[in-house]
Formats: sequence, structure tokens, C-alpha cells
Amino acid sequence: MKITFVIPRWPKDSFWDVIAFKFPLLSTSLLAGLTPSSHQLRIVDESLTQIDFNQEVDLVAITAMTPLAPRGYEIADEFRRRGRKVVIGGIHASWLPEEAKIHADSVAIGEADEVWVELLRDVGQGTMKPFYRQKERTDLDHLPIPRRDLFPPKGYLFHNLIQTTRGCPYDCEFCSVTALHGKTYRMRSVSEVEKEIHSLERSKAYIFFVDDNLVGSFSHARELLTMLSHHRLRWVSQGPIHIAEDEEMVSLMAKAGCHGLFIGFESLREDNLRLMGKRINRIAAYEKGIQRLHDAGIGVYASFVFGYDYDDPSVFDEFLEFAERNRIEGAFLPILTPFPGTRIYQRLKQEGRILTEDWSKYDMATVVFQPKRMTVEELQEGFWKVNRSFYSIPSMLKRIFHPFHIRRSLIIFGPMNLGLWPAVKKAERYFKKLNEKP
Repeated sequence: MKITFVIPRWPKDSFWDVIAFKFPLLSTSLLAGLTPSSHQLRIVDESLTQIDFNQEVDLVAITAMTPLAPRGYEIADEFRRRGRKVVIGGIHASWLPEEAKIHADSVAIGEADEVWVELLRDVGQGTMKPFYRQKERTDLDHLPIPRRDLFPPKGYLFHNLIQTTRGCPYDCEFCSVTALHGKTYRMRSVSEVEKEIHSLERSKAYIFFVDDNLVGSFSHARELLTMLSHHRLRWVSQGPIHIAEDEEMVSLMAKAGCHGLFIGFESLREDNLRLMGKRINRIAAYEKGIQRLHDAGIGVYASFVFGYDYDDPSVFDEFLEFAERNRIEGAFLPILTPFPGTRIYQRLKQEGRILTEDWSKYDMATVVFQPKRMTVEELQEGFWKVNRSFYSIPSMLKRIFHPFHIRRSLIIFGPMNLGLWPAVKKAERYFKKLNEKP
């Protein structure tokens, strides 16, 4: 069969379209790696390549997160009008399979690694089921080497994405990862990870370990980092700020080639952290932790969510002062977005605070719920203010371009900041034009 994997794009000039550095979608290349060699495969990322709806194809596999689901449905409808079979999967379809089924011949619910070959066999025999759900969680040691050769050679910030664990041991109210996987945390054998590193054609380029929490198990993390320290690699990943309290672990990370960590600080308000269930975070330890990572040469890409119940309009300036004082290299600064399936969605729904279920607006840049301590307009404008100010020339000079202290993390965070400075302005103009009242 001829199989095409399709990844929908963000609307042109929307916030994440213009500011997001693009990454390949690891799940598509993993499924491609699981596909028997008798099939012909293509991966089409619509953010980089136009979709040919008239192509000769036997099966189209579409995956999309919530804000891209409407575009994913449009793509599915176009292919089905031409008589092509379509399967839709991913986190949004997993939570709303009946909605997704309206636009597809079949829906893959949850992880699909261990039902993919069965689905392909059924398509070939004309016995495709309406829904597929594997019985057990994926055994990560059975994962194949991803088919990176199917990715376009240019257009991505990172080409080398590797997963060493799945899930997260914590249980944050707003998190889609925990909502999908529960509080499970599965680890992949370090020997399997090393085998994949050896397979990389661009092994000297940056690696992004896409784990939601690289250090959810300290024993596994130590074994992994010890292995990585034997290779000359440069990499970034994700982890909690309390990792910085373990000086031995921070030193091992630096020795292993870590240039940056994506860290979910989430808030500077203790009441917010309690409400969201982020009990592992201690605001009093934030600044010392950041300094310890910086001293080890590890950059900090901070995540702060705006709009939680104890946020008021002063929270935006509070964050900007914190970011500049601690010289945070980069930041993900979204509006709180209650994705379907999360506990925050259920709570806000019960409280009557969900304003819309137009999934295209669930883009983390648009207010879709009623905040408690500010108006919708104050939260929306605060979001633009905090992103515009953080990625401004004065802020960049204070945070990352220090003439007497050049960090190795500047290699990646310098170009990122410079690229986002004009992009945020463009995205804000697009948003305001789109939302102008007639």
C-alpha cells in the first residue's frame, strides 16, 4: 500500500506559526519505523510542504493536537471526498474519538504503536475497524529506530528527536500528558537509547530528548547520563527545577552535554501551584536553582502559564522582573488552555467558565475561559505584553548577551531570541486584525 502521514499546519501568521521553531513529529516516524517494508511511505508536514490531495494513496494517517484538529478534519474530508481511506489519531482524537470519527474511516485512541500493524492489515483486507485501542501501554524497548529519512532535510530546528521515557510521575491539573498516560512513567533501556544515538546520521548536531520529564526516575537518569557522557553530544531536554538541588545530577548533566532544559516553573504564586497540583515546585528555590544550572553551563527555557485563578494583572510585570533578574535564556509563555481530557477542563466546565469549544481557539494564545481575578481582555492583553516584552531587544540584552559571561547555551538560545523578536510583533498584528470587531 501507499501510506501518507499528514501533520496539519497552524493558520498562516498565527502565533505559533510565526514564532515556533519547527520540530518533526516523532510519533509519525516511529509508526513509519513499525510499518512493514512492503509499503511505500511519505510524511507530509503541512508547515513545510503543500498537501497534494490528488496523490495516489491507499491510506492517509493524520495526527493533530487540539488547536489543529479543525484543520486535520478539513484535510481528512478532502481526502475522503476523493475516495481515500483516512485514520485519525493523536491526543485530541483520543479524548474525542466520536467527534474525530465523523471525519475519518477509523480512529486510533491513545498509543498506537502496538496496533498499527493490525490496522494496516485490516486496511489491506478491507476490514478496517471504526476504532483501534491497544490493550496495554507500549513497551518502549519494542520501539523501532524512527524513519528520520522521511523527514524533509531542511526546515526543522532539531532533526534528531529521541525519546527515553514516556509519561510523568506528577499529576498537574492542566497537563495533557498525565491525562493521557495517567501517573505512569515508563523507561526505555539505556542500551536501546545508545543504539538509536549510533544510528543518527547527524550525530554531531543537537539532540532533543523529548521526554516530558527526563529525570522522573533518578536511577534511570543517572544511567542514561553516564552513557551520554561517553559520547561527544550536545542536547536539550525537559525536567523539573528541583533537579538543581542535586549538585551531582547537575554536574553529570553538564558533563553529558546538556546545553539547556525546558523547565515548568508555571507560576510565581504559591496558591496557583497548590491549585494546579504542582507540589514539587518551591518558589523560594527557583532563583538558586537557576543559578546552579547556569553555573554548570545549562541554559533555562522556562514555562509560565498565565490566567490561573490567583493571577491578577500584576502577574505579567512580576514575571518580567523575575526573568530579567535571573537571566532566563528563553521562555514558553502561554495562556492557560483547558484542553479536553484534562482536570482543568472538567473543573472550568463544571464552574461554567468555558467560553467556547471552537478548538481552533485552543491555541494557547487566545483566552477561551473566564479568568477569576482579571477580565478576558486583561488576560489577553497581558499575554501579548509579556511575550512582546520578553522577546524585545532590551530584555535580550539583559538576559542573555552579557559581555563578561558568555555561556555555551548562547549557541542555541541566542538565535532563538533574535528570531522571536520580530515574529511576536507579526503574530500580535495578525491576532488583532483577525479579532477586529466589524
